[in-house]
Amino acid sequence: MLTKIAGGDIIDPVNGRLGQGDLWIRDDKIVGAPAGGAADRTIDAAGCIVMAGAIDIHSHIGGGNVNTARLLLPEQHAAHQARPAATPLSNAGWSTFQTGCLYAKMGFTTVVEPAMSPGAALHTHLELADIPIIDKATLAILGNDDFLLSMIRDDAPSTMIEDYVAWTVASTRALGVKVINAGAAAAFKENVRTFSLDDVVPSYGVSSRKIVKTLQAAVDSLGVPHPLHVHCNNLGSPGSADTAASTIAAAEGLPLHLAHLQFYGYGTEGKRKFSSAAARLAELVNTTPEVTIDIGQVMFGQTVTISSDVMRQFSARGSASPKKSVIHDGDGNGGGIVPYSYGKDFYGTMQWAIGLELFLLIDDPWRVFFTTDHPNGAPFTAYPALFALLMSREARNEMIAGLSKSAMALSTLAAIEREYTFEEIAIMTRAAPAKLLGLTDRGHLGAGAIADIAIYRRNGNIAKMLGQAAYVFKDGDLVVQDGEITHYRWGKALRLNPSPDKAMVRRLEDYHQQRYGLSLDWFNFPDSAIAREQPFGEVACRT
Repeated sequence: MLTKIAGGDIIDPVNGRLGQGDLWIRDDKIVGAPAGGAADRTIDAAGCIVMAGAIDIHSHIGGGNVNTARLLLPEQHAAHQARPAATPLSNAGWSTFQTGCLYAKMGFTTVVEPAMSPGAALHTHLELADIPIIDKATLAILGNDDFLLSMIRDDAPSTMIEDYVAWTVASTRALGVKVINAGAAAAFKENVRTFSLDDVVPSYGVSSRKIVKTLQAAVDSLGVPHPLHVHCNNLGSPGSADTAASTIAAAEGLPLHLAHLQFYGYGTEGKRKFSSAAARLAELVNTTPEVTIDIGQVMFGQTVTISSDVMRQFSARGSASPKKSVIHDGDGNGGGIVPYSYGKDFYGTMQWAIGLELFLLIDDPWRVFFTTDHPNGAPFTAYPALFALLMSREARNEMIAGLSKSAMALSTLAAIEREYTFEEIAIMTRAAPAKLLGLTDRGHLGAGAIADIAIYRRNGNIAKMLGQAAYVFKDGDLVVQDGEITHYRWGKALRLNPSPDKAMVRRLEDYHQQRYGLSLDWFNFPDSAIAREQPFGEVACRT
């Protein structure tokens, strides 16, 4: 089928298209204007913004922790609480099926689950396969497992560690690697309750810094497009900006991605010893070109925190709201579920302001990524309101007027004049994520790209405009019209497939048999184990 999107305001920074024009789709791909011949279908996009489908690089949408949150909070699930469908409370408030629909309605067509435990890969992919419309991807967690820590302790050759990372990525069908509070979960097992970048894991004698640097080098050497995705030490603690600053400095010329930087933007000024260090961190990011970050913006209201940082979640359980939580341990990371409500008090205001400061003070939209660390800072359904705050200083000032004045006195937010443009939004949520993840087939509207397209009807209400797309195409299928789902389809799971040395595979077979009495088949599940509706889309490593 040949489809013409006529007369829209096209925003495609990758290809330099910034203005009114037409866009053509043939079947599932964007094509150049055909020489003659009428379109089979024409979409009148006059008065509309036309962008590529949006990409979310960090959103907890599947896996054991997500399901545990649903079990912990049945009162938030749609089956247990009547509420408007457009205002779910958190990840516990809707099903996997609804996840894809809610994302698609906003014009998002690709989402990355950023924390997949290798041992739970099959579970995670089965759950992702139940999410319709959008394409999905995962990041495999390493950095607290005995096999890796033992190799680092024993000074194993870098090629051996690279083979282990390659095997993990390939066997779990992941798109990259994440390290979560490197070494802290292993230290937690030995009753350590705080852990910083240069602290050493008992029994292994390796520091958190050494683990991060080892994985960073392995990921880069393997040509994995996405840099090592780092959840730093000391998340959420006053003074955590020092940890983030040290981690940024540790990049040392190699690509490194820091997740949810807002949760590390905390200084120790003022009588409460809790203040904004966003300006300091933004300057470090601005002057360290090998570092990319996502924000993890806090928005006010009820949510639930989901994390494989078992040390952090254990320490946070006392602040659970409502007063219930789940903390679980196991080989590797473990993790925890702690519900939380962000209020407009001093602390909630401070966190909200710090995230916005980082968004607005980091200069390069190609290196800062739009996330709420769903659902930890806020559910992804808060994205439209967040877009409005970034694009309108007036909207920010209206919100500030009702917030803690003592908190705002420790923030630079009120003085920041910057407002994001549609071009910067397109970079931050389309072009830059595609580049970061190595997805050359999306994030732009050039000929040959997959036809993932979002069309928004211009409206003075930015939140309404970007929250309810006029039209969304996924692989050329019209899936949303006027903010409602018109067609259900199944997306792909995007993965890398590096080839580890066979000697590493044999070593892993012996290790798992001796340590767990398990075959590697536990990890190397066949593609046929996943619902047939979800094929895997292979992404190439760099050469």
